[in-house]
Amino acid sequence: MNAKNPLGRLALATVFALFGYGAQAAVDIPRPQMPPSPAAKSAPIKPLNEQKCYSCHDNIEDFHTQGRHATVNCAHCHDDAQEHLKTAKETSMGTRPNTIKDHRACATCHVEQYNTFVQTNMDSHARVEKASYKSRSPLFDKLMEGYGFTKEHAEPRSHAFMLVDQWAVDRAFGGRMKFKDWTYINKAELAANSAWNVMVDKEPSTSDQKSFMRQTATAVNPVCMNCKTQDHILDWAYKGDKHPAAKWDRTSKPVEFARAMNHPLNCYMCHDPHSAGPRVVRDALIEAVVDRKEGTYPMDAAKSEKSKMEKVVFQRGGKDFRAIGLLSKADSNLMCAQCHVEYNCGPGFDCAEKGKEYYVKMSDPRTNLFTWVNVFGYKDKMVGQYKFKDFKHASTGALLPKIQHPEMETYWGSKHEKAGVECKDCHMTKIKHANGKVTTNHQQMSPRYNLKAACLTCHKDWDEKDAKYHMEAIQNYTRGKMAKAEFWLAEYIDWIMKAKDAGVGADVMDTLYDLQYDANLYWEWWTAENSDGFHNPDDARESLTRSIDASQAGIKLIKAELAKMKK
Repeated sequence: MNAKNPLGRLALATVFALFGYGAQAAVDIPRPQMPPSPAAKSAPIKPLNEQKCYSCHDNIEDFHTQGRHATVNCAHCHDDAQEHLKTAKETSMGTRPNTIKDHRACATCHVEQYNTFVQTNMDSHARVEKASYKSRSPLFDKLMEGYGFTKEHAEPRSHAFMLVDQWAVDRAFGGRMKFKDWTYINKAELAANSAWNVMVDKEPSTSDQKSFMRQTATAVNPVCMNCKTQDHILDWAYKGDKHPAAKWDRTSKPVEFARAMNHPLNCYMCHDPHSAGPRVVRDALIEAVVDRKEGTYPMDAAKSEKSKMEKVVFQRGGKDFRAIGLLSKADSNLMCAQCHVEYNCGPGFDCAEKGKEYYVKMSDPRTNLFTWVNVFGYKDKMVGQYKFKDFKHASTGALLPKIQHPEMETYWGSKHEKAGVECKDCHMTKIKHANGKVTTNHQQMSPRYNLKAACLTCHKDWDEKDAKYHMEAIQNYTRGKMAKAEFWLAEYIDWIMKAKDAGVGADVMDTLYDLQYDANLYWEWWTAENSDGFHNPDDARESLTRSIDASQAGIKLIKAELAKMKK
């Protein structure tokens, strides 16, 4: 025990109380029932001699002995550890112990956080298609024609559903992965404890990625599932590269990868299990911040200095294997940026040489890439530096970007971000439980469902109606600009088709395609970003009006060309 860590002593007392043993812990002790039911058959926990573990895992010793989990025995989170110690004497590594990835292992102590995580927000919308008039992007299918998201592009739900919702969406697995039936759509607790409590693979005899239902796609891969779960963290090399010790990599079969996964948003994605310290595990984020030296806040060097990330590399078989990013302080912006960020997570087109574009497969490292720039720097980074475009528009033939949920980069430079407000302050506020304990609410929700705690803490001269009115004013204004950008981009696509039919010259067509790229980027960023402009209303307006300008400029150019051709 670290005598200088009073929290460690408190954790020790907590663990002893829960496990039912005192300082003399050499006897078998009953495994606590991990909430909630169904509880696994109880089995005794045999505490390990941690010094034996440290003799090989000296890097873990530094984490464990100096953190809040210093008094939590290795056996609490690792099954079959006794067998591992026996066989480790005979081989270089021995039988690898099982690492418990179930949230309920953490819930043994952190039951309040767990209980909020597995709640369903019944006030939130359920499975809303973005490409509909009920959501933000009714013309999405026309503007993104040819991309898998046109099969279904749904608004997000709570984190407990993030894995199963990605499997069930019509764009992902060709319709094979489905909820057992519609009554399972809101069973957050079951979904969090294992995706297979609520899901079924309707085609268990094959692992081929193909459509089994009409109007579905197979636009999913292991990289994009990295956001939804890290069950595979010990079997995935850095960046998803192939490695002799890695069971999975970027090119693994998505169906086989999914079948081996169970838990959404593992606790250890943000909390180091050995030290309890703040961290990130998404390799592409670590690469952007540390390897590329772009910092935790690329637009604010001073803030990057105050919130640092240290890359820690773990080896296997004598070679660098995986890495984690230790944070110098708890920063929920960075923790959330592991997923709420624009990143490339799929194949596309290399556009380094005009006229010689070629298809890029998952073996290319650009298929696991955080651009780590806001909407105004995206094109220079992705096209200028990485020579990459996502997909070809099915009608016009233009190579275009596809944006994923860029909440972090959108937030940069906003009034709230400059004021020091973090994601947790609005989406994971403090909550007081029936036992009087105050913890961070891990349910995660829009502040519109929690206005008092999320908004009135700072805006003390408001009431909840004021907060709602201000929020809706920003979002309604932004949705208006989104609708106008969609209208003009849809018009522009029609005019590009007229230009193609008329035989407009290649040089002019290249200009038109470039304008379509711009119009698409500056519009689609905001249908992918999930705040409807609230995270940064100034950038939203600037970007969406740039989209309108690009579409109108393209239409004007086409009209001029067609007029010349008539003379």
